[in-house]
Amino acid sequence: MNTIKHIRAREILASGGSPTVEVEVILENGTKGCASVSYGASAGSKEAFVLRDEDPKRYYGKGMLKAVANVNEKIAPLIIGHDPSDQRGIDKLMIDADGTENKKNFGANAILGVSMAVARAAALDANLELYQYLDSCYMLHATFDRLPKPMVVMVEGGVHADKSTDLQEYLISALHDDWPAKENVRMEMEIYEALKQNLKKIGVSTNVGNEGAFAPFGIASNEKPLEYLMEAITAAGYKPGSDAGLSIDAAASEFCAPNPSPQRASGSGVINNYLYQLKTEKRLLDAGHLLKMYSEWFKKYPIVTFEDGLSEFDWQNWPKLLAIAQTDTVRAESRTSPIKIVTDDLTVTNTKLLKKAIEMRAANAILIKLNQAGTVTETMDACILAKKNNFATIPSHRGGGETNDTFLVDLAVAIGAEWIKVGPTRGERVCKYNRLMKIEELLSTNHK
Repeated sequence: MNTIKHIRAREILASGGSPTVEVEVILENGTKGCASVSYGASAGSKEAFVLRDEDPKRYYGKGMLKAVANVNEKIAPLIIGHDPSDQRGIDKLMIDADGTENKKNFGANAILGVSMAVARAAALDANLELYQYLDSCYMLHATFDRLPKPMVVMVEGGVHADKSTDLQEYLISALHDDWPAKENVRMEMEIYEALKQNLKKIGVSTNVGNEGAFAPFGIASNEKPLEYLMEAITAAGYKPGSDAGLSIDAAASEFCAPNPSPQRASGSGVINNYLYQLKTEKRLLDAGHLLKMYSEWFKKYPIVTFEDGLSEFDWQNWPKLLAIAQTDTVRAESRTSPIKIVTDDLTVTNTKLLKKAIEMRAANAILIKLNQAGTVTETMDACILAKKNNFATIPSHRGGGETNDTFLVDLAVAIGAEWIKVGPTRGERVCKYNRLMKIEELLSTNHK
């Protein structure tokens, strides 16, 4: 048996210029697996804990030497000597040794770095591509006959950009399952270029935000980017709702606050425990009026996915949002299928929270982020549970601290994800699409 011989971690830089953790796992025969951990600028409150040094003299408190030390001094002695193919066992060992609900002792950034690096080492040792190994390890029985379609952030606001929109992301989602991945990627990038040219024509800034998408100053309304995207799809020579649809990540938790005078909206079933402040339009909306605004957008635009439309604490109204999205009368004529209501902050890749969302009929899709769960196994279990309950799965990058690691792409392929969500520019983003296209090439040459 080829066991784990050595583990070492180091502090590296993530996309935002702040540190993160990189881990190497080396096996007895010299096989090496390496992984780096991303984290988000916009994060759900129930995500696994990111351990930072909190030392104001280093990186304004954002250093990760404590997490690195935990890998080298606490986790490594637990894992060395174990069979790397026992992913579930190794992940459980780390979770149990940490002993907290959210991995606060070791830090999820420390635990996940080891978890991912172990999986990479085991895949290399078995002479398998990572997506093949994940399929085998978790008995997914994947056919690899359909690759995830790109879901590309085109305009960003919220905490990902300054003085842009209140809503966090406006995206283009490819719609053709039968198109090669490279053609879907090409379409997305041509739409991105068309958007750039259109923004320049109307005198809007083409500066980019955290995720490599445009983050224009002074947009007139939160609806305006939807108009820009519709125009860009057409200008690039594609058909809205047929070739490419619109997606939104509202990240509503970021512009939500408790309502001091909650009232049930008459006859609608909406419970107004929270208020939503849209600074762009200088409007303060209760949940009922916010849902009405969304409903109007659903009628007007070919929106195919809608993420975090309500706060992560506004559980009671999520079923109402899903019902609105599934109602025939609100479907745009150009839409070919019902809107996917996507949870991110609500469920944070956590099976307990996902079970609650399933039971409440709060959504029909889930965003998947490895660092929200904190281990490969917990992430895969969330994907498996979602699939069993007909939830679409959408693996995603992180906005504030992304790395060049492409693990999420192989994961997306292994689980048969509907889309993969990544920004359009910057090396830590485009490497994900390059990996997707490489996997397509591998599959086309019978390396299944």
